[in-house]
Amino acid sequence: MNKALRYIIILLFLTNCNSAKKDKVQNENLIDIFPKKDPINKEFNQQLKIKQLNKFKSKPFFKNNSNNNGNINFDTNFKNIFNYKIKKIKKFKSNQPELFFTNNGKLIFFNGVGTIFKLDKDLKKIWELNNYNKKEKKLSPILYFAQTGENLIVNDNLSKMYSVNLANGKINWSKYSSSSFNSDIKIYKDKFLTVDFDNIIRAISSKNGSEVWSFKTDNSFIKSQKKLSIILKDEIVFFINNLGDITALDVNNGGLVWQTPTQSSLIYQNAFSLENSDIVFANNTIYFSNNKNEFFSIDARTGIIKWTQSINSSLRPTIIDNIIFTVSNEGFLFVIDDQTGNIMRITDILKNLKNRDEIIPTGFIHGKYKIFVSLNNGLMITVNSATGIQEKVIKLHSSKISRAFIFDNNMYLIKDNSITKIN
Repeated sequence: MNKALRYIIILLFLTNCNSAKKDKVQNENLIDIFPKKDPINKEFNQQLKIKQLNKFKSKPFFKNNSNNNGNINFDTNFKNIFNYKIKKIKKFKSNQPELFFTNNGKLIFFNGVGTIFKLDKDLKKIWELNNYNKKEKKLSPILYFAQTGENLIVNDNLSKMYSVNLANGKINWSKYSSSSFNSDIKIYKDKFLTVDFDNIIRAISSKNGSEVWSFKTDNSFIKSQKKLSIILKDEIVFFINNLGDITALDVNNGGLVWQTPTQSSLIYQNAFSLENSDIVFANNTIYFSNNKNEFFSIDARTGIIKWTQSINSSLRPTIIDNIIFTVSNEGFLFVIDDQTGNIMRITDILKNLKNRDEIIPTGFIHGKYKIFVSLNNGLMITVNSATGIQEKVIKLHSSKISRAFIFDNNMYLIKDNSITKIN
């Protein structure tokens, strides 16, 4: 080996050693300003009893622009159960499709090839239609619905949007968007509001599908499949994007009112793993949580974060008066004081179930003195609202079921291949 080559090797060795020492010193001095929080996995104050909540919300799943289902005047003994079979929705486990109820009490849903069904409350079919070609059917589209006048507005995750006459199931108009849709739909006068996979909220004419205005928020390279949610209050539209940013806009022209980020810039690298719950409006406040162990209370007028709490949940919370109910991904029922954010009670509602570590709650509603919790293994459990104690465990299916939907004193659930009615 010649001298020149020997000197180069020695120089590289010394440089790497100095660099390694420097990196070690720098790493030792680093401070994690966004420390990871561990989910709460223990009960707290479980002897506390909540007073009976006698103020009920009428039609909680009908034109609910606040997303708050509240206290529902419903109970059941699960004796009468009926099923309506549909072609399997392949993407059911990774999506959150929802039943839609029309102004006159009919049900709208879809199957695994995008066929839309209109059913009466007893699950008898009135009409069906399919607006997809052979290639699109194979992609198993996920559909979202809203009603304007006598027409049904439909968006999907394949970038198609269309209007359907609710009386006869005929298509009024059909268009493609520049991006696929990934949110529920809210109606305001003669336009509908929806968010796409590029984190753009769009106001679209319900008459012909033309865009009225749009507002773009920050976007991530990798798209999360978690459905985004929208709130409409007076003339302000609020929505959350897949980075956890909450934005408030003037619904008439899309002008920015305020915007509040809830995650660090690091989320851009991990946006696919972030799952936010639906945002909910109550008491002039916006509430939501995520699977990063964060529950937020945000002032709806200013966008200022009022308080945060360490709760790991991607499920829609329920607010009744000044009490917040939510269920964590680990199966703990939390009762929270709305004003302070203080946790009043935590109870383990899965403690009596086998293989509880494999069980994940998929949604819940607050019924008459009971909380109905749906699980990913097809079970539904009822929990006493006052005490937080598990009362019943009912096997409805063998795999994931949706949260319950209540309409006309009936409970409805959806699975990947059926709609279930319980009364």
